[in-house]
Formats: sequence, C-alpha cells, structure tokens
Amino acid sequence: MDNNKYKLIGIGIVAGLVNGLFGSGGGTIVVPSLVFLLGLTDYKAHATAIPIILPLSIISVIVYLFNNKVPFDVGLFVVIGGIVGSYVGAKFLNKIPVKYLRKIFGSVIIYTAIRMIFK
Repeated sequence: MDNNKYKLIGIGIVAGLVNGLFGSGGGTIVVPSLVFLLGLTDYKAHATAIPIILPLSIISVIVYLFNNKVPFDVGLFVVIGGIVGSYVGAKFLNKIPVKYLRKIFGSVIIYTAIRMIFK
C-alpha cells in the first residue's frame, strides 16, 4: 500500500473521531492535512473536505438521533441558513486568493478555539 494511502486513512480516522466527538472537525482536520501532508492546493483541499465530511456527519447524525440529542427546533433553522451559506461559499471559493483564504480559515479556527477555552 502506498505511503499516501496510510496518510489518508490516518487523516480519515482523526477527522472521524473529531467529528464524532465534537460534531465538527472534518474541515479543521482534513483541510490542513491535505494541504500540508499531501501537498494539495488550498482550493482542492477545501473542495475535497466537503465530500469527506458528508459520510462522517451522516454516521454522527444517526448516532445522535438514536440517542435523542438533536433539538430539531434549533437544527432546522440552522440548516436553512447553512444551505444558503454553503451555496454562496462554494461559488466564491475560487475567487478568494489563497493567502486570504488561509488567513480567514486560520483566523476562524483560532477565534473558535479561544472562545471555547475561555467561555
């Protein structure tokens, strides 16, 4: 088996674990891993992360649904906004220069981490 296949499987295990534990993390794990460990361009890494995250999220949703952990009154409205935001974000991804894309992505991760640590 090629060395990259082991890296990809490792990235998947970590991303799946983080996604299952925290309900997020696919993008925060997958995107930097694809860029820095495998040398994908930022655009391809962001675009590739989405189909990777989908099955991870489906499995997590099934587990959370069976354990009655999903407040549908909250989730429905976030899904509506998320659909609109996903479409707009996907359309504009290639229009943002890589240096800004990295800064925005990194800033969001850092801001979120700081908020979670101190809240």
